[in-house]
Amino acid sequence: MGQVGSSREIKDRVVLAYSGGLDTSVAIKWLHENYDLEVVAVAVDVGQGGDLDEVRDKALKVGAVHSEVVDAKKTFATKYIAPALKANAMYEQKYPLATALSRPLIAKILVEVAEGTGAVFAAHGCTGKGNDQVRFEVTMRALSPDLTIIAPAREWDFTRETAIEYAKQHHIPIPITKASPYSIDENIWGKSIECGILEDPWIEPPADAFTMTTDPMDAPDSPTYLEIEFGAGVPVALDGEKMDLLTLIGKVNRIAGSNGFGRIDKVENRLVGIKSREIYEAPAALTLTMAHRELEDMTLERDLAHYKYEIELKYAEMIYYGLWFSPLRDALDAFIDETQKVVNGTVRMKLYKGSCQVVGRKSPNSLYDKELATYEAGDTFSHQSAAGFNKIFGLSLETWGRKYRK
Repeated sequence: MGQVGSSREIKDRVVLAYSGGLDTSVAIKWLHENYDLEVVAVAVDVGQGGDLDEVRDKALKVGAVHSEVVDAKKTFATKYIAPALKANAMYEQKYPLATALSRPLIAKILVEVAEGTGAVFAAHGCTGKGNDQVRFEVTMRALSPDLTIIAPAREWDFTRETAIEYAKQHHIPIPITKASPYSIDENIWGKSIECGILEDPWIEPPADAFTMTTDPMDAPDSPTYLEIEFGAGVPVALDGEKMDLLTLIGKVNRIAGSNGFGRIDKVENRLVGIKSREIYEAPAALTLTMAHRELEDMTLERDLAHYKYEIELKYAEMIYYGLWFSPLRDALDAFIDETQKVVNGTVRMKLYKGSCQVVGRKSPNSLYDKELATYEAGDTFSHQSAAGFNKIFGLSLETWGRKYRK
């Protein structure tokens, strides 16, 4: 991380998690006015797209004394997305946690920049009713307990409209208008879209809310097939071509998205206790998780698979709650990694006009035995043993029934 030279005291410097959006752009000026702090703006590239050089320069124009962009895409894919995928992490069984996964990484980098620049303050642009404030602050306190955290958007008395007006008054360029008021967060694992008309859960999301996925009505008229190969639970090849995880995610995003697959519309239970309507786009996350689950169905022993389902719910909840840097997650990772040793093979997916189906699977570690499963000639299952098995298995209920059923 770069050093920042300044004649002012170290205590007067704050490291801000900077996105170039409304809240963080306004925060630079607000921190000057209310805390008299020099602002070091840090934009972390987790695959959100856009011109990050422009974002870096914009922070300087708005008033930051130093601005830098950290390319963390590969780290995000291998150290955060891969463990979550192996855990089939889906909050409330629907949301693949794209935004939630990026927050501990961004907060970790923020702490590193603070240590490298001598800053003793850190700031983020999260509001007081969202989940991200918890994710940032819990992570930073776990990694740097002495760092003082400031949350401008939680302290100021701004509505979204007054924040836009504040930006206009101070000539701060922002990427939204009152006519297009969406709050968007995007990375390689997915995109979240909030605010505006989307706050009414009865209203269908407008077409302009989506950018990663084609309208299913406009998707190709013939299906697209993908073959995804896994090694130890992690995707390693697409249609027979070996590639790193970051590249593979990008390709699946484009292919699945162009077929109209990957949209999520849900009412979600936030950590702070409120329900919110959330719109997500996650073509690769949903496609790869579906394929991974299917391969586990073929390769994991029954009791292990069933127990892992319980672990997955807890794992997803911990990510959502911002508890990435916790001893429990480390312990769960150890369990999950052990289960993934046999999750090797290839899954064939069929994408068509907003749908995704598993249509084939194969694995050198498959526990599927056709001779046991078949009803045709060659069946090796012991039908004679079934009668005794049924008798013993149901004995306790039979005993109860004799006693109490009239």
